[in-house]
Amino acid sequence: MTDLQMGLIGLGGIAVAGVLAYNKWQEHKHRKLAEQLLDVRQADVLLDEKGSASGAAESRTGSSTGDGGDSPAAASGRTARAVPERVEPLLRHAGDAPGMAADSDDALPEGSADGSLPGGERRARIAAAPLCLLSPAIDYIAAIELSEPIAAYQIRDAQRVVLARLGKPLHWIGFNDASHTWEPLAEDGDGAYQHIRVGLQLVDRKGPLRDADLSVFHVAIQDLATELMGAVELPLREPALQVAAQLDEFCAGVDIQIGLNVVSQGQVFAGTKLRSLAESAGLVLDAEGRFVRCDEEGRLLYALLNQEAPGFTAESIRTLTTHAITFLLDVPRVANGDRVLGQMVEQARRFAESLHGQLVDDNRRPVSESSIEPIRRQVVQYQLAMAHRQLPAGGPLAQRLFS
Repeated sequence: MTDLQMGLIGLGGIAVAGVLAYNKWQEHKHRKLAEQLLDVRQADVLLDEKGSASGAAESRTGSSTGDGGDSPAAASGRTARAVPERVEPLLRHAGDAPGMAADSDDALPEGSADGSLPGGERRARIAAAPLCLLSPAIDYIAAIELSEPIAAYQIRDAQRVVLARLGKPLHWIGFNDASHTWEPLAEDGDGAYQHIRVGLQLVDRKGPLRDADLSVFHVAIQDLATELMGAVELPLREPALQVAAQLDEFCAGVDIQIGLNVVSQGQVFAGTKLRSLAESAGLVLDAEGRFVRCDEEGRLLYALLNQEAPGFTAESIRTLTTHAITFLLDVPRVANGDRVLGQMVEQARRFAESLHGQLVDDNRRPVSESSIEPIRRQVVQYQLAMAHRQLPAGGPLAQRLFS
């Protein structure tokens, strides 16, 4: 064996030994990091002296609404209600959960303390993510703690392909150390965050969260934390799936829409006339081909739809004609539904009068005040049930659930 061969063998041995040593050092570094992030928290005089250092959030099962009198029975599944049908003026079924895990003031990684706030107060603010952004009532929430702040776009890019396979919406928030508040994580944001919460929505109008999606989320979030050199805390899976099923059952019982139809009595309705009436009533044409009435904050109150075509457009409305239009109210997504119903009924009557049409239900029966009053009472009943469940109609949580 030549000196050159012996030298190459020696260099190879040194390289292998170096790789093994580096891997051992990385393993030791990650173990130390995990111990820092998941270590048992120390007592905090601001939080613990009140005896509140235990446990997950208390379960809230809520109460279901009573039977709706003459209203239709609840649909067997909410998936069938994903695309609303045209309806008569009656209630239509489109179709608090126990807390997943109570965020706590876990011990922070070394070097992450902020001198502008006392440690206990800062931990309390980190724990108190606002419910309008994420809520254990409707989200399965993963708590991620990173060893150092990382840009939002890097956090959102990690595991993007895997998380895109999920059948339910994801919501990301991070703790802003400058303002000491939680805020949404923008996909292209360059702000850096160390404390992250990721919520997988338990229910939407397609139904409850599936076990397969929850499994994918579990693995992806654990891989994300490892990739970003952090640690993650995840709630138990089985209770989350039970909560999703119970929440979906409740939502199916209150997921209703109310429709009022204006039909012609021989003559057709001209698109230009419809546009004139809609604009004078404060309705505007949206990207979905509807005329919509919104409140002062831009939230949808009710919509005007064309029964005989896919929708209204600025180009086609000049030559469009139709024999029927529908006013539609999505009850769970509107606050003060009884009042909005009254406004929609009045507007539909004005259209019927101006168009020389008739206000009817889907069976072509004329709509009278006596037929509207029972519906108004049931709208109140359903919205009270949502408020009792701490999911007020028209609120941010209801907007997410009924989407």
